[in-house]
Amino acid sequence: MGKVLANLEPKRIWELFEQICKVPRPSKKEELILEFLIDFAKKHGLEYQQDKIGNLVIRKPATKGYEDRAWVVLQSHVDMVCEKNDDVEHDFDKDPIKPQIADGWVRGSGTTLGADDGIGMAVQLAILESGDISHGPVECLFTVDEETGLTGAFNLGEQMLNGRILLNLDSEDDGELFIGCAGGIDTNITFDYQRVSPEVDHVAFKLSVTGLKGGHSGDDIHRGRGNAIKILNRILWNGEKRYEIRLGEIKGGNLHNAIPREAFATITVPGRYKEEFISLCKELGDEIRASMKVNEGGLKIDVNESLMPESLIDYETQKNLLNSIYACPHGVIAWSADIPNLVETSTNLAALKMTGEQIIVTTSQRSSLETSKYDVSDMVNSVFTLAGAKVKQGDGYPGWEPDMNSKILAVTSDSYKRLFNEDPKVLVIHAGLECGIIGEKYPGMDMISYGPTIKGAHSPDEAIEIDNVSKFWDLTLDVLKNIPKAKQ
Repeated sequence: MGKVLANLEPKRIWELFEQICKVPRPSKKEELILEFLIDFAKKHGLEYQQDKIGNLVIRKPATKGYEDRAWVVLQSHVDMVCEKNDDVEHDFDKDPIKPQIADGWVRGSGTTLGADDGIGMAVQLAILESGDISHGPVECLFTVDEETGLTGAFNLGEQMLNGRILLNLDSEDDGELFIGCAGGIDTNITFDYQRVSPEVDHVAFKLSVTGLKGGHSGDDIHRGRGNAIKILNRILWNGEKRYEIRLGEIKGGNLHNAIPREAFATITVPGRYKEEFISLCKELGDEIRASMKVNEGGLKIDVNESLMPESLIDYETQKNLLNSIYACPHGVIAWSADIPNLVETSTNLAALKMTGEQIIVTTSQRSSLETSKYDVSDMVNSVFTLAGAKVKQGDGYPGWEPDMNSKILAVTSDSYKRLFNEDPKVLVIHAGLECGIIGEKYPGMDMISYGPTIKGAHSPDEAIEIDNVSKFWDLTLDVLKNIPKAKQ
């Protein structure tokens, strides 16, 4: 793969990011990127430490004149969300990400880019290798498995960190400084089903819902984006009620923290209802597209005749599945009464798949309030329990309580104003960040999260704005230069 990003500035940041793109790093399969980082530490003669779960810390001494400054931790996660368009051939376990430049943005080639959080890693490495950046003692923390369970942060080893100031480099909007985040929990559902033979007088169709934007279930849940599973289920539910359709296969979405962009089903319908069913799909499809034309102009709903499936889902399970998916809440549940324009509580109907003789439904809930987080999880639990499914709720992760008197907030805010002649926004984010967990493990940690503008994270539309990377880099260098002195 050639050097696509070689002419972008800051040159070294983009060079390092492109190197990172070449290294496969799916969640829970981070061995290659960790090997890359350890080799980097060895090459530059830097001390490193790794805990049992795989989290890595690389340390660098202070530069001359900054030896009296407090330790600062720069933190990002090494894994990436692995999503691709259905028509793209890509093996995330082996293939490099192929970045491309278009209209001031860098994006993948039909896949997620991994700027979340590869760009944070690139900044860390540039600081670690540099000989002319002013900073006190720094340690760069690289955590594993952030995207599918925050496993690295939950299992962060004791005595891994000297610093009590942390810069989390994992936010996605320039000009926004985050000082708090929501907590979250997963609620996973299992339907056991039996395979039955297709009806002899039926014809088969394949239904597909594609072209949606998807996105991050924290950052984008309030943007009115379509949920492919809900849209597909609406058509199936109506088809069952009116024309006795039977369900052979169904799948949609992929990850617990991504809004599902695509969903597919193979169904059968009595031959006498063939034309009526096609008309129903067109009618409902037109209604749905019209209702979503502002936010989801690319929505496609296709119905095509198909080969007859070898078997069908038993009718009782089909009925319970379609009813519960229709009833399952998705989207914003409540807005914050304290912070303007902040989603307080939400839930994401994330994925649906069939495996063996089980149907697995994946959902995730988020809230700034612990009680509301569990309340909405119980709401989802109750819907599927009524449908006879098995429901398992995860342990969840804590939120990060904001501190308006944070010293690192003051330093970062002052740096942003001085560099860019504008005030940054100080916010709490609805997405989950590792800060809450790290703060529990290291009490007294003073933390802030910021980053360049990334759009479409967790989807193949993921893109990072080129100009913002320079601002991200300049801000980080200025903050490091202004870290306060260590207490004596």
